[in-house]
Amino acid sequence: MPPKRVAIITSSTRTPRLNPTITKYVHDALDTDPTIPTRKATSQNQTPDTDPRHIILSIIDLQAQSLPLYDESVIPAGLPPADPTPHYSKAHTRAWSAVVREYDAFIFVTPQYNWSIPASLKNALDYLYYEWKGKPAAIVSYGSRGGGKAADHLKGVLSGLRMRVVGTTVGLPVKFTGLPVGDHEGEELVEIDERDLKGWKDAGVERMLRNMGMELVCELDKDL
Repeated sequence: MPPKRVAIITSSTRTPRLNPTITKYVHDALDTDPTIPTRKATSQNQTPDTDPRHIILSIIDLQAQSLPLYDESVIPAGLPPADPTPHYSKAHTRAWSAVVREYDAFIFVTPQYNWSIPASLKNALDYLYYEWKGKPAAIVSYGSRGGGKAADHLKGVLSGLRMRVVGTTVGLPVKFTGLPVGDHEGEELVEIDERDLKGWKDAGVERMLRNMGMELVCELDKDL
């Protein structure tokens, strides 16, 4: 049995944006933590890692999915649970369904917009049902005070989709990191201010991410 696949989802789709940088921070923190059983790269002379207790971390950027405002004509919860993908009426829904079905668990990295989550994230969640149902989920929020209200709202949405939301939610206060100002034709990498990184470290964010990751692994172990 192959390792379990965990997607870390970048939820904001605007430009410029901080979300991809925060997502990479979460990915790297989990991938380099020795207590998280992530699958490590193997050389030609090593046996491939097929331990089902291990996880493979990947990043999904909602901006790259190019989903329009919800326009699916069928009700996701009314489709065949075992294979809903071919039954959607829109090609972009079938493509999104196929992407989500590849993963066993999800970590949603979301900013806080007006005490809630971005419309892009709610929209992406609403397109599907059985692709989410029953799978473990974790939440990392960020904002001037950590994005706790967005995390609370998202937890309710994920619970409505019957996902298994882990107990540890990580909030990242962003006090010093800013976005580039002006016209930008392409995505511009936003660096996290060192003062924010130090604040997260002092607040024990790395430990909280470790706890969150291990809770997600424990939920996946229940499926073995």
